[in-house]
Amino acid sequence: MTVQSSVSVRAQPADRAPGTDLALARAAMVESQLRPQGVTDAAVLGAMGEIERERFVPEQARALAYIDRAVPLGGGRFLPAPAVLGALLTQMAPRPGQRALVVGAGTGYSVAVLSAMGLEVVGVESAVELAARAGELGVDVHDAPLEGGHAEGAPYDQILIDGAVSDIPAAIIGQLADGGTLGAALIDRGVSRLIVGRKAGGAFGYLTVSDAGSPPLPGFERPRSFTF
Repeated sequence: MTVQSSVSVRAQPADRAPGTDLALARAAMVESQLRPQGVTDAAVLGAMGEIERERFVPEQARALAYIDRAVPLGGGRFLPAPAVLGALLTQMAPRPGQRALVVGAGTGYSVAVLSAMGLEVVGVESAVELAARAGELGVDVHDAPLEGGHAEGAPYDQILIDGAVSDIPAAIIGQLADGGTLGAALIDRGVSRLIVGRKAGGAFGYLTVSDAGSPPLPGFERPRSFTF
């Protein structure tokens, strides 16, 4: 999926409050990015149209909060593009009352979106400063290695790996409830593809949703195979 920006950043008129342009950009994100790229779930559109994405990026990057690409958070980490999250959540179809885990939660944006959809959500983040920022924003994000998930809260009806990974650890799949859904960007031969999988009878299988550029998460390198 080719990702291009559809929101222009322009100077604010003197008589316009600073938050006005960002509110307009958020509405434009829904109408010009999410809907045209197949985000059709009304609950997803409503939550992403409500949550102020600019609060979850560094202050100097707030003017870029609604462009259709990943936004740097610092330390080599990124907030994935809105359409990536929207496409995954549309296919995952989370519902109110479900328990969800966000792996690679960053500053907590995806946790906030799922919470706005009525789910009980916990996030895991390995970057201490990002987890701390999420806490400042009132978002429940635990500081822990990403590849271990969060076993204390398992099982989860929904698990979102919020970034690109080369491998989905068995530990995380093991935290998915039977019948539960997992969404991620899986790196396959250098290309990241959005996948959504389900667990049934202890087995896990997935389908590819689309190709999509998504920043990689640390700690998910595919185990090396030994040759003799």
